[in-house]
Amino acid sequence: MRELAGAVDEVLLGLGDGVNRVERKTYRAYQRLRNFACLCPPQRSKLLVYLKVDPKDVNLVPGFTRDVSGLGHHGTGDLEVQLRTLSDVERTQELFRASYVDMIARR
Repeated sequence: MRELAGAVDEVLLGLGDGVNRVERKTYRAYQRLRNFACLCPPQRSKLLVYLKVDPKDVNLVPGFTRDVSGLGHHGTGDLEVQLRTLSDVERTQELFRASYVDMIARR
């Protein structure tokens, strides 16, 4: 799980200049002016990442992506992504970028 969290960290920090990682009590936030992604502490078999992407704009895949709008959760955004392998991180890069770009567009 550490290797997986490191890969997520690398991808999110590499999205653009000025992206910062901020350690919170219950999650790690990634921001440039405002949060665009949050990484929760690793669970036994997966990492949970919350993104500021409208779940209605995503083809949700059971066990991989989930609409958490209306549900209580730690972190930023209404799209939960469950990562179990390094290939999941690669699958998610487009969603990471969409969350980052959307945050910049809302400035």
